Amino acid sequence: MDEFVALANRMADTAGKIIQKYYRQPFDVDRKSDNSPVTIADSEVETALREIIAKKRPGDGVFGEEFGHQESETGFTWVIDPIDGTKSFMIGRPTFGTLIALCEGDVPKIGIIDQPILKERWVGVEGKKTKMNGKPVQTRQCKDFDDARIGSTTPMMFDKLEDYDRAFHIFERGTSNMVWGGDCYMYGLIASGHMDVAFEQNLSPYDFAALVPVIKGAGGHISDWRGDELTLNSVGKVIACGDPDLWPILERMILKSPY
Repeated sequence: MDEFVALANRMADTAGKIIQKYYRQPFDVDRKSDNSPVTIADSEVETALREIIAKKRPGDGVFGEEFGHQESETGFTWVIDPIDGTKSFMIGRPTFGTLIALCEGDVPKIGIIDQPILKERWVGVEGKKTKMNGKPVQTRQCKDFDDARIGSTTPMMFDKLEDYDRAFHIFERGTSNMVWGGDCYMYGLIASGHMDVAFEQNLSPYDFAALVPVIKGAGGHISDWRGDELTLNSVGKVIACGDPDLWPILERMILKSPY
């Protein structure tokens, strides 16, 4: 995996240079078909990363947020979100990040969460310890739900009423430590032991593939809401917890919630 990790880090370096050029500068914002925002930085980053892959690994697949899916000829697929948290990027809030994953088949093997403004980068590799800026990190022990520090990006991602009610009643009312507005940065904070739980839905593979090796390599649990492993075929209901002992508690709460 060393060759792949080096390439992923090079891609993150390239993305960071482009993002820094536009951060807190005036730029136009366009709207995609789902009315979500996209900026020139999103497009430039993904274009640059695709060019690197085409030069270094021309047979690999690419699954990116802005320019779709290129099928793999090698069994490996790069999964890219050039700016996860475009709204945060637009307002100058450094909780966005570039997500880069490498999947073998449909299983994430390498994941990078890169926050280029704060210069924080988490690198997860299957079977190895997750590192942040080159130093190993470890999730926090938290076996009591009442003490858990929990986050989610926005209530609006829970588009079905029953899912919104489930999220709100379990997490917002169930703990005094709930925060909103984290984007991918939440998962880096979980890996480094500052948060305990992230709970989201309606995520695409480019939103969650990179998170899987990062959380697992730091000692945490990440899965869909049923506890199944996350792959490129997952539906995008994601839950991560730093202490794996929290997962059975959360699972019971999610499954048995009347909401």
